[in-house]
Amino acid sequence: MSTETSEITPGQTEAFDAAGLLGDLRATFASGRTRDFAWRDAQLDALARMLVENEAAVIEALAADLGRPTLEAWVSEVRMIEKEIRTIQKHYRSWAGEKKYKTPAFFKPGRSAVRFDPLGVVLVIAPWNYPVQLLISPLAAVIAAGNTAVAKPSELSPATSALLTRLAAEYLDSDAIRFVEGGIDESTALLEQRWDHIMYTGNGMVGRIVAAAAAKHLTPVTLELGGQSPTIVDKDVNLTLAVDRIAGGKWVNAGQTCIAPNHVFIHEDVEQEFVERLKKTLVTRYGRDPRTSKDFGRIVNERHAARVAGLITAGGFDSVVAGGDSDVRSRYVAPTVLRGVRPDAAVMQEEIFGPVLPLITFRDLDEPIAAINAGEKPLALYVFSNSDETVERVLSETSSGGVSVNDVFMHMMSGEMPFGGVGESGYGAYHGQAGFETFSHAKAVYRRPGWFRDPALLKPPYKGWKLKVLRKVF
Repeated sequence: MSTETSEITPGQTEAFDAAGLLGDLRATFASGRTRDFAWRDAQLDALARMLVENEAAVIEALAADLGRPTLEAWVSEVRMIEKEIRTIQKHYRSWAGEKKYKTPAFFKPGRSAVRFDPLGVVLVIAPWNYPVQLLISPLAAVIAAGNTAVAKPSELSPATSALLTRLAAEYLDSDAIRFVEGGIDESTALLEQRWDHIMYTGNGMVGRIVAAAAAKHLTPVTLELGGQSPTIVDKDVNLTLAVDRIAGGKWVNAGQTCIAPNHVFIHEDVEQEFVERLKKTLVTRYGRDPRTSKDFGRIVNERHAARVAGLITAGGFDSVVAGGDSDVRSRYVAPTVLRGVRPDAAVMQEEIFGPVLPLITFRDLDEPIAAINAGEKPLALYVFSNSDETVERVLSETSSGGVSVNDVFMHMMSGEMPFGGVGESGYGAYHGQAGFETFSHAKAVYRRPGWFRDPALLKPPYKGWKLKVLRKVF
């Protein structure tokens, strides 16, 4: 998701006892408390109330960490997550119900079913760019599945991390759900333990570290890693709609979104008009000087701001048609549009994770499809077209974690469909029922009545006639 790595800024002065913490949570899980639906209901309700009742404090913390405008913060980090939690509350009992499966005739009398067991103790490690959403959303699924949990917020969003940790101690069952602040030292100590599942959202480099640590204990992992999510804009398109939605997806949170449009493949017939409309949209949204706009956020820290600004100064494109300026000390990089971007440009070599939008023209749909397939599989892919044939080609000839057609983000925001990556963009999924099942074990159960006696056909001595009969009936 993020190209930014953690800084070594441990948040705890005393030695962190990760093993002791894990032992306490295992004891709570062993007690059976978290399996009780009443407990799950209470914790999910408390999690939702924690956000709603402290809305102002959450928004203030996000403003301090990321310069997030109030509306953006409320929609993505409070209201959207509250609604997801309430949806989980409404449905998780039915998800947890035993699912009947067909029993083959040869195995009758008998019944086949799958039941969902909690895994145990789950570690959730969240990033800094959506520090509430990407911690609380998976945590809700962990709780609904009946697990205990450790939640690790990012030290790169310190105000939000401190707030969530304090609120969790007030609202949630601290015997079962613990928040741990800190940096690399604390994360390393946590990863040395044997968890029953680990959920990590962040960048591929750290994702590999998490996966390697988990492999030592054969611990299953869900990785949401982001990547270069491309956008295709066909010539047969509603340009007004495409410009508006791409602008919204690219510049919300100053481009620091794991599924933000990373770059746009734009058909050469509509590129000029697309650029003109995009420039006007930027002025409408953020004014002629976005630096002074209260609706445009900031980069998380100076190091990351310098990296994003460096992608612009490195060149590799024909022109800057909007923005291009930056102020690293104030963590500001202007919403920027680059035209005529070449494949070897610095801005095309990594996930941008900032407010810079490269444009690459194409004449035939084969070109963007080939370019997408030549790279790593993205977390998200967007296609804007009124042609069903074009859309179907993109869907069938490319691979990505998810796709939105004539929109951005929506495949993730519904909260009902599975959300996750493929290949380099991660593996595993959560949201809705997928999240519940990710943090559960699907246990196959076969029941046979005690009165039934196995026929002699299946028992030694295996005489020749038995195999002949079995070939006909089995």
